[in-house]
Amino acid sequence: MTALAPALLPASGGGESYQPPTPAIFWQPLFEVGPITVTNQMAWAAIITGVLSLVLIVLSKNAAVVPSKGQWLLEGVYNFPRNSVARDMIGTKEFKKFVPLLVTLFLMVLFYNLAGSFFLTMNPVTGKVGFPIALTLVVYVVYHWVSIQKMGLGGYFKHMIPPGLPAWIVPFVFLLELITYFITRPLTLALRLFGNMFAGHMVIYLFVTGAFYFLLQGDGILLQALSVPTFLMAGVMVIFEILVQFLQAFVFTLLAASYIAAAVADDH
Repeated sequence: MTALAPALLPASGGGESYQPPTPAIFWQPLFEVGPITVTNQMAWAAIITGVLSLVLIVLSKNAAVVPSKGQWLLEGVYNFPRNSVARDMIGTKEFKKFVPLLVTLFLMVLFYNLAGSFFLTMNPVTGKVGFPIALTLVVYVVYHWVSIQKMGLGGYFKHMIPPGLPAWIVPFVFLLELITYFITRPLTLALRLFGNMFAGHMVIYLFVTGAFYFLLQGDGILLQALSVPTFLMAGVMVIFEILVQFLQAFVFTLLAASYIAAAVADDH
């Protein structure tokens, strides 16, 4: 509920001017444990992870050939990242051992994102950059580890240089590949997710606070009437944001699978 407070306080300074939302709305401390500040996003991340884990365990515990409604729903959710991401990207030979990771990533990112559209939170967990970074680190470690296991440490760095290059260009290509594998990939994977969730939520807050400002502080009937389409636009943005939240979970998982697919491919 703390995330809703800025929307209910559209202006400061006696209502003289509109104060747009700032990134400070994402900083929502709850309490401190020593030097650690527990925030709203941390609490909801723990709740979502716990509830999601419990639901998956309960629905899969008594799996049967003829599925119950719960098992049927679970299988539908499970089969999407399994078949449309893991199998299609990694291939039928290698994909099965990575299915648990990719299904987990998809569900965690999806529900962390959806916290931004849930009335009690209205604040995506992934709107704080630390969470996308933590998820990206898992992918980062996995695809490097798989590559080194397959090719050896020396072979892993050697495969970054395409055969047949002139000797003078090899150092430049190798440097670019090192930057791609160790900096660009993880950086873009994390920042893409964070940026979309952060920006989308800021736009929603902009419309909501603007609508409240027109309604409560508007000078004249026309400005007050303008609050109605502004509120409607905020609702449209929430619906659009739900679509983006799903797409970003899919894209994050798809890119993770593509990196793992490159690591297990035979044609290095």
